[in-house]
Amino acid sequence: MNTKTLALAATALAATFAVSGAANAQTRDQIRIVGSSTVFPFTSAVAETFGRDGKFKTPVVESTGTGGGMKLFCGGVGLEHPDVTGASRRIKKSELENCAANGVQDVTEMKIGFDGIVVANSKDAPQAGFTIPQIWQALAKTVPVDGKLVENPYKNWSDIDPSLPNVAIEVYGPPPTSGTRDAFVELVMEVGCEEFAEVEALGKDEKKAVCSQVREDGGYVEAGENDNLIVQKLTSNPNAFGVFGYSFLDQNADRLQGSTVGGVAPEYDAISSGEYPVSRSLYVYVKNAHVGAVPGIREFVAEYTAERAMGEDGYLADKGLIALPEEERGQVRTQANSLTPLTM
Repeated sequence: MNTKTLALAATALAATFAVSGAANAQTRDQIRIVGSSTVFPFTSAVAETFGRDGKFKTPVVESTGTGGGMKLFCGGVGLEHPDVTGASRRIKKSELENCAANGVQDVTEMKIGFDGIVVANSKDAPQAGFTIPQIWQALAKTVPVDGKLVENPYKNWSDIDPSLPNVAIEVYGPPPTSGTRDAFVELVMEVGCEEFAEVEALGKDEKKAVCSQVREDGGYVEAGENDNLIVQKLTSNPNAFGVFGYSFLDQNADRLQGSTVGGVAPEYDAISSGEYPVSRSLYVYVKNAHVGAVPGIREFVAEYTAERAMGEDGYLADKGLIALPEEERGQVRTQANSLTPLTM
């Protein structure tokens, strides 16, 4: 979108605000941001720096989960709708189409860095090590036993493999609305199930269902969108495990430890290099139509993509963000600052 087009979009948006009431238009002098609980601490850090160091008010940041954030963000154009959303997975084509259907025609995508999904437990317990197929066997609703697919019978980790902890399978993790849950299903559940011939023999749709469905008998406990709640559960129960982003492990390294997956520990360099097998990209999306109508959006984008924020030595690295390679950071910065609309 060029400068002239942005100006026209801002003018049209201002007209929309005027129709809905001048008083309402005067109440939005802060950027409103929603989205992923994983991206939340990074966006909050940028928002605090932006508000402290600049001429604009500190943006309001709300953790709604990736799916919830997308619904709010794509709900329409106008002051009642957020300007920015964070996502722990890339926006789906169906979500972008929903945006367009609701008048959100131009969206700028910012890939801000990488994150690993960890299976962590309390430091009061021994560090565990799992393979991806073992994690799937522990958490899937249906698993192969003696050549047949049956309701998951495993109660203890050691039921799956004697080398695993002889404690009950109790894993706290995100709900279906979470981008972390989406990524966990894609990177762990769907990958792990492919190791079993009984699953490979299924038709496409049945296979996808078996691979992605999580058990509902208490072995997996949905802990909402608040990863801090999972941290609290793990510190009070050393036998339990939790599924969340690496950044939360990094911020709670005094209390929690990450399990190895495939023999690789969830550490910064291993995630950055791709050696750690459960890693994903993190994103922020901007509603271009709100630029110029809500103060500071362009400047906020510039702060988020600045080297001092998302660089290898930036302040977001201190929060646990795994930086993009230098060349890719430059590409993201250029596209973001020019507010290039996303096409899929």
